[in-house]
Amino acid sequence: MNIKTSRILSFSIIFSMILGAVAPVYTYAEEGNEESVSAPLGTKISLTPVSKIMQLESESVYDDKFTVNNDGDEPMEVEVYAAPYSYVYSEADDTYKLGFSNENSFTQITRWITFKDKDGNYVKKSTYTIDKNGALEISYRVSTPENIPAGGQYAVIFVHTLNGVVSENGIKTEASPGIVIYGRSTEGEAIVSAEISDMKIENSVTDNGGTRNNFYASAKVKNTGNVDFNATGVLKVESILGGGSYETSGTNGRISVIPETELVVSDEWENTPSFGLYKATWTVTVGEQTEVVEKIIFLMSPMAIIILIILLTFAIVGIIIMVRKRKERRSRLAV
Repeated sequence: MNIKTSRILSFSIIFSMILGAVAPVYTYAEEGNEESVSAPLGTKISLTPVSKIMQLESESVYDDKFTVNNDGDEPMEVEVYAAPYSYVYSEADDTYKLGFSNENSFTQITRWITFKDKDGNYVKKSTYTIDKNGALEISYRVSTPENIPAGGQYAVIFVHTLNGVVSENGIKTEASPGIVIYGRSTEGEAIVSAEISDMKIENSVTDNGGTRNNFYASAKVKNTGNVDFNATGVLKVESILGGGSYETSGTNGRISVIPETELVVSDEWENTPSFGLYKATWTVTVGEQTEVVEKIIFLMSPMAIIILIILLTFAIVGIIIMVRKRKERRSRLAV
């Protein structure tokens, strides 16, 4: 593999509301990001920060804090606890999905986290009351055992609302925002290893919103090491025959992949012109590992294709008529 420069992933984390049960939805955010993450639909709760990176040694104690903001007009009761942060493979659609009950060697930190309750004791799960339009600082502790595995450790600290909001039709809406903990063990070797596969460049993308005639590039990135890494995909489209150009920028094409997980990195040129000839290059990088695929694509809008087919049809019919007339003339001359 050629050595390429790697890019640092920005993480952002957005947690969704649920109706009757907790179902958080995540993207990622950079550690230390002070922007609050709100839970919509009535329960106005937000957390700062939204993620935390820790360097962990054996037989050590790490104390930290986070803030829960109640932006509502009523007092809020919340329950705080830690859960494994991992992905579970789904055979139904051949993808990895976030799960918070799958324990493995990379989620042991879940058992090391405790929270300071109102009596000053550190417990596995605790409840707190937050005044209306108020904020509460919650202390937590990570106590590592005598031996900890090499590589990464991952958990989510959930803040689950208990009183919730009841809508007019009687449905209780609760929120469960959380903080992702990224532990980095100082014991043993941190192994960054990846498999990059299924590199694709397509001129259309189909999802729940239908089919769009846009440039779309994707690849699967599997973490075969013992620590999370940042995978970066850069789609570059150069015009050969009119129609503009494009190159991935900002946070597009960037994902974080934790061990024993395979995720899709992708990017899309959302404003792809309807006509043109292009050279597209899709580059996926993990650390010093890089895979590249190139493709020449000719684009034409569906309406232009229909018009072209009609014109070609008329042209072919015209040619056939001309050929027949020439044959008839030759036949008459021959007589």
